[in-house]
Amino acid sequence: MTSESAYEWRPVKGFALSGIFWGGVSVVIGLIISIQMWMPEWNIPPFFTYGRLRAVHINGLALGFAVAEIFAMSYYMVQRLTRTRLLFPKLAMVQLYIFNIAIVAAAVSLLAGMTQSKEYAELEWPLDIGVVILWVMFGINIFGTILKRKEEQMYISLWYLIATVIAVAVLYIVNNLAIPVGLFKSYSVFAGVNDANVQWWYGHNAVGFIFTTPILAMFYYFLPKATGLPIYSHRLSIIAFWSLVFAYLWTGAHHLVYTPVPDWIQSVGIAFTMFMIAPSWGSVVNGYYTMGGNWDKLKTNYLTKFFILGITFYGLQTLQGPTQSLRVVSQLVHFTDWLPGHVHMGTMGWVAMTVGAATYYTVPKIYNTEIHSVKLANTHFWFVLVGQLIFSLSMWVLGVQQGIMWKAVSPEDGSLTYTFMESVAANYPYWKMRTFGGLLFTIGIVVFAYNVFMTVHRAKRSTAAAEGR
Repeated sequence: MTSESAYEWRPVKGFALSGIFWGGVSVVIGLIISIQMWMPEWNIPPFFTYGRLRAVHINGLALGFAVAEIFAMSYYMVQRLTRTRLLFPKLAMVQLYIFNIAIVAAAVSLLAGMTQSKEYAELEWPLDIGVVILWVMFGINIFGTILKRKEEQMYISLWYLIATVIAVAVLYIVNNLAIPVGLFKSYSVFAGVNDANVQWWYGHNAVGFIFTTPILAMFYYFLPKATGLPIYSHRLSIIAFWSLVFAYLWTGAHHLVYTPVPDWIQSVGIAFTMFMIAPSWGSVVNGYYTMGGNWDKLKTNYLTKFFILGITFYGLQTLQGPTQSLRVVSQLVHFTDWLPGHVHMGTMGWVAMTVGAATYYTVPKIYNTEIHSVKLANTHFWFVLVGQLIFSLSMWVLGVQQGIMWKAVSPEDGSLTYTFMESVAANYPYWKMRTFGGLLFTIGIVVFAYNVFMTVHRAKRSTAAAEGR
């Protein structure tokens, strides 16, 4: 058995704390842009308008928070599951420093209006190159450590990490192929319908291989660790993995229903999206059956409810997503606020809860201490849960209302029943409710950050006291 001192925890610590910081900043920005929707005076041109802050919010959470925590938890899991020290620890530390510099540069460039105008791919070409370099560093350490592993068996979490490294690399490079025309401007090598098709092949699968596969790796590793219960079925986890990886890459065209993209491409996207219910719920069922007759742990083990509610929101999202891809549903909710409700159930429910619990488990382990406050962790849970539900539910109701108002016509002459401005005015109560839900969620994230940083402070104080003796 490899001793704890043989592992390399510095990059785990660095990325975990960096992710919490950038996540906190990005959530606050998200709260601000939600207010800008119903208080236009909060838009301060040119740098602090909704259009620019939204890009910072999305990239801050996807790259600054999610990717940082993926790096942290991947470096933790790969060492424990292979019983092998990280192959290139100094490379991981260089990656950490470049990462934080890149996040600052990304935020500044987006606030300055430098953008490719592609969803989840806003960064201009110099920063795209930086992202690729960071990912190559990550891939070298993950694959190198796995190849040098002392543990012969490959646990399911390692398979999900391998898929993440490969898929994100292919997706990001292909979609960001561009011709530079200056230091801060480039044009995509794709055009028209092809550009849209490639963009949403990337856009949907960026969600799949940043907000799904690495988070499932965390779920499969940390749920058994936190509960002391073995995963219900390794075979089911493997079947779900290969099914998910096969189907996910074909689903992007469901974002382009009722567009000039050929109908057959739309239908392929819809068909594979419906198929995705099976592998997604394979993991949900695996999580539920792992609990078996031990559901009392939801009360006695504070981490369990994070993981179980997290996988529940994942399951609900993977029912809602395929449903809304159907043409009959899409014609009502597409382009409405239903979609932010759908996305945020995944990010605020599934991702934030699972990553939060993984962090609560990991930080005390690598700092050789106890969590600062279980009570604060429970407080964090309830603020995040209630905030996310208010946010998502208000957006789903509003989305249906918007779709109905936009489509309503007079039976007499076929004219629109409502003007567009009337439909906008009807949004305000729901937008305010979304802000309230976002405020509760933000409070939960602040409590989370405080709890983690106080845990680190306790560990450092204990170390200093021991050295003083």
